Amino acid sequence: MEKTFAMISLGCAKNLVNSEQMLYLLSEAGYTMVPEPDGADFAVVNTCGFIDAAKSEAIDVILEMAELKKEGKLGALIVTGCLSERYQDSILEELPEIDAVLGVGSFGDIVKAADAVMEGRAIRCFASSSAPVDEIPRVVSTGPAWAYLRIAEGCDNYCAFCAIPYIRGHYRSRAMENIVEEARELAAHGVKELIVIAQDITRYGTDLYGKRCLAALCRELGQIEGVEWIRLHYLYPEAFDDELIDEIASNDKIVKYLDIPIQHINDGILKAMHRRGTGGEIRALFAKLRARIPGLVLRTSLITGLPGEGEAEFEELCDFLKQARIERAGVFPFSPEEGTPAAAMEHPDPLTAQRRAELVMELQARIMDEFCESRIGQTLRVLCQDFDEDSGLLVGRSYADSPDIDGLVFFEGSCAPGEMCDVLVDSAEDGFLYGKEVEA
Repeated sequence: MEKTFAMISLGCAKNLVNSEQMLYLLSEAGYTMVPEPDGADFAVVNTCGFIDAAKSEAIDVILEMAELKKEGKLGALIVTGCLSERYQDSILEELPEIDAVLGVGSFGDIVKAADAVMEGRAIRCFASSSAPVDEIPRVVSTGPAWAYLRIAEGCDNYCAFCAIPYIRGHYRSRAMENIVEEARELAAHGVKELIVIAQDITRYGTDLYGKRCLAALCRELGQIEGVEWIRLHYLYPEAFDDELIDEIASNDKIVKYLDIPIQHINDGILKAMHRRGTGGEIRALFAKLRARIPGLVLRTSLITGLPGEGEAEFEELCDFLKQARIERAGVFPFSPEEGTPAAAMEHPDPLTAQRRAELVMELQARIMDEFCESRIGQTLRVLCQDFDEDSGLLVGRSYADSPDIDGLVFFEGSCAPGEMCDVLVDSAEDGFLYGKEVEA
């Protein structure tokens, strides 16, 4: 008799990799994934627990699955990931509808949990969140032709506003040979774009090899046949060195798009938030990167309403953004996370933080529109992703667009999804580019 499950993956790309690993383990154990939880033997909800909005989303999904159980449309419910790790002492009491709960160190126990709930048994698994990274194969669910490549787990930065080190554990690099082997396998299966991810990729290798090894890893990845783009997420500003900058500038496969979360630019706020470096050093780094990497597109993350942010500090942030012309930005109002130092600090009220976030997003929208307009008349290399039924056009991404967070390129042509082609941009609207495929 077929044993079926549904997988719901919430949160970040790193969480998605864990979901893909669980998909592999369950499939190897004889379980069949179905697209919807309605009618499945069990559902796995891999949660995010980073900020209040993510926690609320996870709880809403869990309650939705609980209602399906109550109606007899779902057999059992397994909850994994950051929310279960963060609230391991109370989650089953608060949400008794859950049949099995796994922490972030126990994704490899998913088959044990599945077998248990199929037999009507409850189970709770919480291994160390700082154990070495499990080298578990995965079923890639992204694409076509792109995949995430996780190179490390955890974080040792301990920014005052962030709960991730307490949830995901200490920083642990994967062995370089394991990463390169996985990248070769992905390329052999048609993956053309590798998106290199970790909570902080700039510190890759420091725990394992005693030095920063991201540049060396990029050199290895750049030699893999079939890989055309290597995209880097997330690089911390204080950990850049000349070797890494030179590698990014000279390696043709590394897309000239760097995601560097700065959170703020004011010295006092940066210091209070335990961020290494100063606003002046961030400004100097961005200027240096633009000078040495032609065509560079920068992306960053910003938080408004952090402790210490008054009107003057907020104006400093806005003035910096007007000067730096950062092409891509994610903007979030401060979320005081329980257990973090920042939660106990005095900070602007939530409405003020939200209003400031909206003002920054308006400012950034104008910068992004101007950037898109500057692309008109240019021929861009595009990774075709799909055919858009509504517009009747093919849709893809340029080097300036990371999946799910940036813009898209709509174009006329014959390029197949998963293939790359050249597109002449002839217009821009609402953050999207439009054009026609041209011969290389």
